Amino acid sequence: MQMPPIMLSSSSPHDHLIFDASVMQYQSYIPSQFIWPDHEKPCLELPELQVPLIDMKSFNSGDPQAISDACSLLNEACKKHGFFLVVNHGVDAKLIAKAHEFMNDFFCMKLLEKQKAQRKVGDHCGYASSFTGRFSSKLPWKETLSFRYSAADPSIKTVEDYIVSTLGKDFRQFGISYQEYCEAMSNLSLRIMELLGMSLGVGCNYFRDFFEGNDSIMRLNYYPPCQKPDLALGTGPHCDPTSLTILHQDHVGGLQVFVDERWYSVNSNQDAFVVNIGDTFMALSNGVYKSCLHRAVVNNKRVRKSLAFFLCPRADKVVTPPKVLVNWEKPRIYPDFTWPILLEFTQRQYRADTRTLDAFSRWLQEKNN
Repeated sequence: MQMPPIMLSSSSPHDHLIFDASVMQYQSYIPSQFIWPDHEKPCLELPELQVPLIDMKSFNSGDPQAISDACSLLNEACKKHGFFLVVNHGVDAKLIAKAHEFMNDFFCMKLLEKQKAQRKVGDHCGYASSFTGRFSSKLPWKETLSFRYSAADPSIKTVEDYIVSTLGKDFRQFGISYQEYCEAMSNLSLRIMELLGMSLGVGCNYFRDFFEGNDSIMRLNYYPPCQKPDLALGTGPHCDPTSLTILHQDHVGGLQVFVDERWYSVNSNQDAFVVNIGDTFMALSNGVYKSCLHRAVVNNKRVRKSLAFFLCPRADKVVTPPKVLVNWEKPRIYPDFTWPILLEFTQRQYRADTRTLDAFSRWLQEKNN
């Protein structure tokens, strides 16, 4: 007889929900907290979203025509949905493979071992077996491990130190691997920022300089099989409040994007990173480039894994668009803010969606009055 997962007593229906993937992935019983409403239930078979393929090798070659072509492709995609693929990115394939391998090792540990890194409510670092305390009425079918990465001082190993202090000295190689991965993602994101700056007509250095010394977030996503994948979602519909997301999917796939009032799939490409614009960069571009609604689906046969690097500015950086993107035809849309304030808003006040920046702007103005 299959038993439902253990629930601890709580004043909230979501607090302290035990999501043990080693048990849940085999159960045909799906707790109501994981069953999404009809209008948000997943469709597993969707048309593929045509996203541009940006060749970083061609861009780095300095060839004017290649740069112009890449800028045109980016400009068109980012004005519409903000998603594109990056190939020939220069990130070592062995480093990516090792990051996936260590992710598998961590999430296959016993629940009590993983909970040594348990994320606190309202925090964005640590292990989470459900998004406890979030504003969604439904919970995602996944586990995550998140940690902060700082590029401010290369001698300080933020990721490695966090992993060792949280999980113990036996995890030092784990920490070293993700430290190296985050450094590679930070470097790649700065190169992408050069291209985004050129595509917006503000030059290659403007956004690169803004994100030098970034204080970013790395997240490991682990989606166990679900026996009722048509009822649950790995990650619910949301927009990223961060600046830029660099995602590496495994061979399983499952990413879906909402464009022109319908959902599309973004197929897995082991040689590419999926990159998308977040709300903070949308504000930096004065609304020219879009942060788009997306979600992740699960399946009943295979684990899905993904590596997500969320580029964020330093805490003291004021998010304000360059003057060239503000004029009488395109006046300022959003007030100035710093990234920690928006992060706090999305962690404690509002579930990130297509209206996050509008809601945040109103909240900020009320707060400042």
